[in-house]
Amino acid sequence: MRLVKPTEQYEHNYRGFYDEWRQSGEPFVPYIIGNRPEPFQTMLSILHNYEHGVGVKPSWMKSSTYWLLDEDEFIGVVTIRHELNDDLYNDGGHIVYGIRPSKRQQGYATEILRLALREALAMGMMRVLLTCDASNIGSRKTIEANGGIPIDDYITEDGRVIKRYWIDLVDDAA
Repeated sequence: MRLVKPTEQYEHNYRGFYDEWRQSGEPFVPYIIGNRPEPFQTMLSILHNYEHGVGVKPSWMKSSTYWLLDEDEFIGVVTIRHELNDDLYNDGGHIVYGIRPSKRQQGYATEILRLALREALAMGMMRVLLTCDASNIGSRKTIEANGGIPIDDYITEDGRVIKRYWIDLVDDAA
């Protein structure tokens, strides 16, 4: 399994992933996959621009997107935000990932997060914040399996409870 940068080489694989997610009727997570891949090169340009801080909406942050492949099968998407604003500190965090519906509960979420943590460290991040809805037991287990240390919960205006975790990427004892 590996993370790859989005390129035209994986267009067919991505379209299968996107179509499956769209047909599931679930919200797109991470939000970036909600962009229709039409034309595909435009979507790739948007992802490239976000990574370089070009055209990023005022309330959003610069971010890098990777695709998880198992052999050539497209499994999921992860986005790493380079910084946080106040909103993302409360509900969003540095890293958000999504696994295609047919591949859930097979260990892929734990793996995509593990690989994303490596990428975050390579970007120079020392620790990252992850969040998830308190009701999302799978995400909570995934974050904890990757070293997530819980901090105070955040309650949204509509009453949702957001679990928040720090993951240290550098061992202070080293």
